[in-house]
Parts: sequence; structure tokens; C-alpha cells
Amino acid sequence: MDDPTQVLAAETEAISEAYAALNRNDIEGFVKNFDPQIERIEFEGSPTAGTYHGLEAVKEHVTKGRSTWAEGGCEPERFIVAGDQVVVLTHVRVRLKGHTDWLEGRTGDVFTFRNGKVIQFRTFAEGQQALEWAGAEDR
Repeated sequence: MDDPTQVLAAETEAISEAYAALNRNDIEGFVKNFDPQIERIEFEGSPTAGTYHGLEAVKEHVTKGRSTWAEGGCEPERFIVAGDQVVVLTHVRVRLKGHTDWLEGRTGDVFTFRNGKVIQFRTFAEGQQALEWAGAEDR
């Protein structure tokens, strides 16, 4: 994992902590640094695709998705700062409840910050899509 630059270093650390909370099924810890008016956008084709507005709707969305996991997690591999956004290239590996096979892939998340809080959280099917949307480069 890259060391975050000084720009958005606290925000990058907060995102790292959020993924750790998600992986231990701590939804309150996951959304700790989200603005009350957060907007969550998940890509078309994912099981929980759509747009969710507000902290309660986002918590419900994340709880619903996370409740399907038997084990596994989302591991951030790289953090790329782009203006007021942090792009996270993520390795997802989970086994769903009632299944023996593992689902695995790499996605891209973009967290947009304002005043130290996440105001938008977007997930893309591929990391490159997230980088392009944010106008960032993976160096």
C-alpha cells in the first residue's frame, strides 16, 4: 500500500480505518467519517446497484450488502489522491453465506471529502474507471 501524501493524509487514514471496520462488520465504524448528507453510488450490475442518499440509507445499504458475507473482506491496495478525492484500488474477496465458492475481484472506490467528511462514496466495477472518473493517475 502506498504511503498517503500529506494532502488528505488524515482522510486517507480515515478511509483505511473504514475498510477495517467494514471487514469486521462494524457498520458504525465504517460510516464514522461520513457526512449526514452522504451520497453513495454503486455501479450498475452489482447486486446492490443504485444511489443512496443520507447516512441512514447508506448504513442500511452497507448493512444489507455486508450481511451476505460468510467471510472475507475488501482490502485497499492503493490510495491515490486527486484534489478533494481519494481513489482506492480495492481487492474484494468474499464467500457468501450458504456458498462454498469465493468471489474475487478488484474494484475502484472514490471518496470525495469536504471539511474532513466523506460527502460522496462511489464504487466502480474496475479501478481504471474510478481513476478516470476522478481525473487521477496511478503512478
